[in-house]
Amino acid sequence: MGILYVAGIGPGGEKYMTGEALSALADSDVIFGFGTYTELVKKVFPDKEYRQTGMGQEIERCREALEIASGSDICVSVVSSGDAGVYGMAGPILEMAGDYPDVQVQVIPGVSAALSGGSVLGAPLMNDFCVISLSDHLTPMNVIENRLKAACEGDLVIVIYNPMSKMRPDHLNKACEIMLSLKDPDTCCGWVRNIGREDTESRILTLKELEDEKLDMFTTVYVGNSQTVFINGKLVTKRGYEV
Repeated sequence: MGILYVAGIGPGGEKYMTGEALSALADSDVIFGFGTYTELVKKVFPDKEYRQTGMGQEIERCREALEIASGSDICVSVVSSGDAGVYGMAGPILEMAGDYPDVQVQVIPGVSAALSGGSVLGAPLMNDFCVISLSDHLTPMNVIENRLKAACEGDLVIVIYNPMSKMRPDHLNKACEIMLSLKDPDTCCGWVRNIGREDTESRILTLKELEDEKLDMFTTVYVGNSQTVFINGKLVTKRGYEV
């Protein structure tokens, strides 16, 4: 029986990969992934066979990985940044896996951008939070907008993935307009770009200031709730402890 690991590699550096992910990749004969992510894995495992595909070829990538693992004793991995089950490839592969009963699929968790970026800023996720992607490639924009409104009304800390790109230059601005209609403009926020890499950048700012930021798809944004504060240059959401 073939083995297919769906592995989250965190931000991509070896120190951010879990022991389970490193073990799965070490055991793999072939590693599939989006080019940016496989290049990161190559730095840790340079001698593996890699199959790289571009953005928009996710289904083809997953299908080919399943086919290679099927009917063989080859160990295959499909890698996703962060956690494979958070906007990653775990879902599509499990949906397809029924067509390949001789493949054992194992989902390997990874450190998501929400967690690794949060540690850069401080402790913004100390209480209830949600993660919302602003990419409308697979989710209609009206659905995204309704989720943003619900998160604001529920006073959740909001982690925003894919805030802006060349194809979506105004999505973050529109999201901020929605949030500003329901939240204090001085709400404490922050963002982190290229988490865990040599050129990591971050900034702490207010929701009103966030509205004018020029970011990209490699940036993760944090919008605090009513209990989020700035403390000594860090973003902290109070849990309710008396300190």
